[in-house]
Amino acid sequence: METIFALSSGAPPAGIAVVRVSGPEAGAVLTALVGLLPQPRRATAAVLRDQAAEELDRALVLWLPGPGTATGEDVAELHLHGGRAVVASVEVALQSFPGVRKAEAGEFTRRAFINGRIDLAQAEGLADLLAAETELQRRAALASAGGALSRQVDRWRDRLLGLSAQVEAVLDFGDEDDVSELPPSFQESVSAFAAELQEWLARPLVEPLREGFRVVLAGPPNAGKSTLFNALIEDEAAITAPTPGTTRDLLERPVAIDGVPFTFVDTAGLRDASSDPIELQGIDRARNALLRADVILWLGPEGEGPQDAWEIDAKADLGVHKSSARAQVSAATGDGMRELKCALVSHARELLPAGGSIALTRRQHALLEDALSALTFSGSDPLIIAELLRLARTAFDRITGRASTEHMLDALFGRFCIGK
Repeated sequence: METIFALSSGAPPAGIAVVRVSGPEAGAVLTALVGLLPQPRRATAAVLRDQAAEELDRALVLWLPGPGTATGEDVAELHLHGGRAVVASVEVALQSFPGVRKAEAGEFTRRAFINGRIDLAQAEGLADLLAAETELQRRAALASAGGALSRQVDRWRDRLLGLSAQVEAVLDFGDEDDVSELPPSFQESVSAFAAELQEWLARPLVEPLREGFRVVLAGPPNAGKSTLFNALIEDEAAITAPTPGTTRDLLERPVAIDGVPFTFVDTAGLRDASSDPIELQGIDRARNALLRADVILWLGPEGEGPQDAWEIDAKADLGVHKSSARAQVSAATGDGMRELKCALVSHARELLPAGGSIALTRRQHALLEDALSALTFSGSDPLIIAELLRLARTAFDRITGRASTEHMLDALFGRFCIGK
């Protein structure tokens, strides 16, 4: 396996730049740069020189022999002065060593997975942790990155193995009186197991938390959508004008309110009659956006919005009100805006994973559904039951990565930055 390196800290210029080297040649590379191999796991001040003996930097270096490292391999860390020229010169020197190359996105974490330092569920949690921008996102990601879901899956897997052992006993010793058939408690255990999985499947998914609770503003032209959009995100991102059809495309902005992540979406005004092909395309995109919304704020005529949309009086300062309005606001004066934001935060908290709880991704949710389907059976044929239990176990193994496809791994680790 090749030795890889990358800048693992923030982009220069910075006070310190950390370059990480991982792989079988990490020790030899560090020795060549420093002149000797430092004591393991002890920060050592050293002068770094390239293969032509030119000084590169005066730095702190760490030698971390595997397998007890983040990647499970030998690792060297170079804590450099954080100037662009310093980092560039060290990277050039590293690339000059045979068998050493720059890492690809997510390659350090992928090696940690391959070498058994983390499993797939932990890697997914780590990706979410690196992308977390709010406290809710951080706490949910920490639960998965710390192995909480993995430990739960292991417990489920152990229960499956116990159930499988009972079935195998019937298959192997079915001619003996004491194991001629499965006991009544077997089906009770399976039913209880299936009920527990159903409870987990009822939990909120992690994607709305990761991507932001999606709030789509909809209504006819000149209903005040863009003005309200600007007020919600507290920025003049959308162009506002009295001319109908000013908004032609979707405009999205991620915003955190009281620690809850939102994605607000401004849309083109909805109307059937328009001779402008660009506006018609915008209207089509607006209708598609409604299908992906977690909540729709309807600023049009009362009762004409999508089902379950929130009726909003967006121009309350003009004295026109809806009898069923969920909120009465004036984006122009700011009246009612705080109340609307509080209502959105409260609604989102009900539908997003609770902070610190284990939240499933769509991939994990689908696999848990496969396991539940396998455990929802009728009949008593031990051969069929044994196969269904094996299918359930395979679903659990795919959650943690015991059984995974390269295509799925490429998609996951591609989410990471270079150097992680």
